[in-house]
Amino acid sequence: MWWILGFLILGVIGFGVYWYFGSFLGGENSSGSPFGGRREKRLGVVEQASVDGRRKLVLIRRDEVEHLIMTGGPVDVVIETGVKPRQPRELSSSARVEPRVGGDVTFE
Repeated sequence: MWWILGFLILGVIGFGVYWYFGSFLGGENSSGSPFGGRREKRLGVVEQASVDGRRKLVLIRRDEVEHLIMTGGPVDVVIETGVKPRQPRELSSSARVEPRVGGDVTFE
């Protein structure tokens, strides 16, 4: 009977350690409650491109506004802020390009 109580106490301690490291040290569940829902992400990397061996251009999104920054040089630089996200274009029937059938093709 004592080993069941000991196993239960170890389980509670293990859960407490898991909750502490998950909540207070920046885990996914950072709401402060072990059973709380996850917060909505406000910050994310949209795209990144390498400029040279050291520097990178990074497009980040925060609260539906994008910012272009350059990192990796002697100083990180904000190049443009307040960039509006690009809306995906839909192809209309008039903008569609139909394939051509036949015709002369020459290769040189």
